[in-house]
Amino acid sequence: MPRRSPRRRRLATWGCLTVVMLLAALSCAAPLAGTLSALTALTASTRHDDDLAQAGTSADIPARMLAAYKTAARLVASRAQACRGMVWPVLAGIAKVESNHAAGRSIAANGDIRPRIYGVLLNGSGAGGNTSAFPDTDGGRWDGTAAGERAVGPFQFLPSTWEVIGQDGNGDHTADPHNANDAALGAAVYLCGNGRDLGKRAQLRAAVYQYNRSGAYVDNVLGWIDQYRAAAEGPELTDVTGKVRTVLEAALSQRGVPYSWGGGTKNGPSTGICCSPSGKSGAGIRGFDCSGLTLYAYAKAAISLPRTAAEQAARGTRIPAARGTSALRPGDLVFYAYAPGYDATIYHVGIYAGNGQMINAARPGTTVRLDPVDAMTGYAGGARLL
Repeated sequence: MPRRSPRRRRLATWGCLTVVMLLAALSCAAPLAGTLSALTALTASTRHDDDLAQAGTSADIPARMLAAYKTAARLVASRAQACRGMVWPVLAGIAKVESNHAAGRSIAANGDIRPRIYGVLLNGSGAGGNTSAFPDTDGGRWDGTAAGERAVGPFQFLPSTWEVIGQDGNGDHTADPHNANDAALGAAVYLCGNGRDLGKRAQLRAAVYQYNRSGAYVDNVLGWIDQYRAAAEGPELTDVTGKVRTVLEAALSQRGVPYSWGGGTKNGPSTGICCSPSGKSGAGIRGFDCSGLTLYAYAKAAISLPRTAAEQAARGTRIPAARGTSALRPGDLVFYAYAPGYDATIYHVGIYAGNGQMINAARPGTTVRLDPVDAMTGYAGGARLL
């Protein structure tokens, strides 16, 4: 396996959290009323947006890293001929969890990543969760130290593993785990094993488990893979017409626009306000929050929506959560609540795009993107206005 690491907790993706203290005009927030008190609703979830893993689209991947994933997915057939089902979202899911796509590093045209990415020294000290000592195998060539082993590169391989599966993905005749192309192709070969079909869920799960033998790690990576896969596939608008198409095209045109707490009007992105539940300000960010995005998209179809997610749930024909997500149609609003069944606790809204996807402004630090409708918890049904 590439390395041993502490169990990682997969964190649910939440955004546009409802805050009782904010006025209804702000962000996706709405005052809680009715049968649930504000305290009951807020304590139903203690997860603030600081703690939540953003959902994924190619927009959160540096272009050079995305190119490396796509190239590796194409080349792996020549290195592991029995492999099936390798696609770039599989590699992106691993790299997201291992290094956040080499965040904070520069990536040269040839794929070299600087400064190099090193994990903790696996000497059994307990630092970073390691409890087993791994003796040095490379004399510090890849991990910069002869005192022991540490994981390296955007895919966090141990030097001993890289020695076995290392690949030259950029044609310079060197297999370097600190090179984006080499590391991505090495990860692809490793995940393919002796001929897995990664298009089959059980085999994909087994491959990720081999990478890091932790159930929590597997769930985390698979969640990212699913979200990147949904983004890669995109919605089909071939059979969508009229106002539905207008709304979807308007929302999709904003992909990549930053999330801004309190941002977004019927005219487009706007500077937000301070502050989200964990203190994230939109005051310096021009973009959308969840209900700002829906307000804008529907305005393009000459439909006026109120400003908050909870208020928007009162418009159109309500689609109960009990009917499941299969009852949704493209253009429907999709809601999420602390306590599904109590619309006063709705904290988030997206626009259903079909094929199990929604157009979503999820939380601070993200951009407008496509997410699976089950990427967030507390599904509270939908509303049909079109």
